[in-house]
Amino acid sequence: MDMRILNIINEKGDILGEATRQEIHEKGLLHAEVHVWFYTPGGQLIFQHRAKDKDTWPDLLDATVGGHVEIGDTYEQTALKEAEEETGAHIKPEDLIFLRTTITNSHDDVTGMTNHSRRTVYAYCYKGKIEDLKIEEGKALGFEEWPIDKLMNLSGEEAAKFIPSILDGTGIEIIKQIQELI
Repeated sequence: MDMRILNIINEKGDILGEATRQEIHEKGLLHAEVHVWFYTPGGQLIFQHRAKDKDTWPDLLDATVGGHVEIGDTYEQTALKEAEEETGAHIKPEDLIFLRTTITNSHDDVTGMTNHSRRTVYAYCYKGKIEDLKIEEGKALGFEEWPIDKLMNLSGEEAAKFIPSILDGTGIEIIKQIQELI
């Protein structure tokens, strides 16, 4: 059980209080998160395969990097810290490309948890090999590359491999934004 304390926020990002990470996901309280989507110059997106015992969306593909904004940290600081922890990549602030801030609210029927977040999304052009990314032990199973063009039309079994927010309206908009960067 994760007892880290996180800020409860409103849609503008103002801090309203604090709660444990567990309580935030059990009650669906709005909190701050980041995503960093790694893309390659060749038009691939790199997804993290979540561990089978994650408390939300286990065993599914997600953004390359994701994490909660800790109390006292900024979204950018969190993006850089999480990128290093989850992939081993040492990203400079100027290499992060801000894409958008969005509000997500999704309920995971498998675990009963709700992820209601104000998420700032960044892109990062990764020029290395996928095999060189460090897998964060206990948190992920590995990484997968997917062609951006293919992601626009996934359905059925292939779409079921991803957390829902990757292929929903906002997720597809993010994919299109990254496609414009290549």
